Amino acid sequence: MTHALTPDIASRLAAIALGHVTREYPNKLDHVMAGPEDVKGPRDLHPIFYGSFDWHSCVHGHWLLARIHRLFPGVPGAAPVRGLLDAQLTGEKVAGELAYLQRPSSRGFERPYGWAWLLMLAAELSRYETGEGRRWSAALAPLGDAFARRLLEYLPRATYPVRAGAHTNSAFALALAQEYAAVKRDARLSLRCAEAARAWYGCDADCQAWEPSQDDFLSPALVEAECMRRALPGPEFRGWFARFLPRAARGEPATLFEPATVSDRSDGKIAHLDGLNLSRAWCWRSLAAALPEGDAVRARALDAAERHLDASLPHVAGDYMGEHWLATFALLALGEGVD
Repeated sequence: MTHALTPDIASRLAAIALGHVTREYPNKLDHVMAGPEDVKGPRDLHPIFYGSFDWHSCVHGHWLLARIHRLFPGVPGAAPVRGLLDAQLTGEKVAGELAYLQRPSSRGFERPYGWAWLLMLAAELSRYETGEGRRWSAALAPLGDAFARRLLEYLPRATYPVRAGAHTNSAFALALAQEYAAVKRDARLSLRCAEAARAWYGCDADCQAWEPSQDDFLSPALVEAECMRRALPGPEFRGWFARFLPRAARGEPATLFEPATVSDRSDGKIAHLDGLNLSRAWCWRSLAAALPEGDAVRARALDAAERHLDASLPHVAGDYMGEHWLATFALLALGEGVD
């Protein structure tokens, strides 16, 4: 069975996100307190992104809703999504998020994962061709601009990439930022991201893929390849990819082709492994599309994507430790190739 994004699945994913983007507690803040005046709750600190357990999950929960509403505006639940985006994406509330970002102690706030997801949300809103979508996009634009500037300023100082399988991963942030740059036609950001990708990963070869780790939700190997797919022209990417995973046609390294085992979905870190399966499916589908028909790696990649989806797509809801974010990664995988 080939998994696809259908209106029914889209409606179910949207319902999951609607159930948590305005749920304030439990909440894990990324918040530096400079004094007693900074002792505040999530809603006071973040007028838009106070739900979903943490700021970045709330951001990509809004991305999920914006994307599904654009792709499937007539599905059941469309009215609540529209109402939520109308209520949250206002100039006043964006100004509140900007004010938090401008605090001296917020310099490293949500870097780079939250930055990248905010840029993805801004990019998605920019794709709208309707009046309401343009209104939401215009409201969020100052926040998107602020994070794009932060990334432009940060990348020249980032001598080395972070190759971890969680939020600090550099390749994932660059991949999402490159999508923003393409949609917004930001040539400067696109060039800076491509330069960083080449500097960090251009000489990588014969990847051993020592993964997964116990709380990975990103594959350091595959997300690096996805980043380079976006950074390099097609023929150059295919040459790099052949050097990076030279035995992929044989299904090696085997760990990249086998779904991770999730032993306890009530444990927030172990539940990350469902996200790993979903994000691997996204990467494998995207990478397969960059390879020519008949390529042996393409067939293996598509098969691996389906098996990873089989393993974790049934578990995007059920326990809040996964439910507050996994639907986003399901949408990434299922929506690959859908504009």
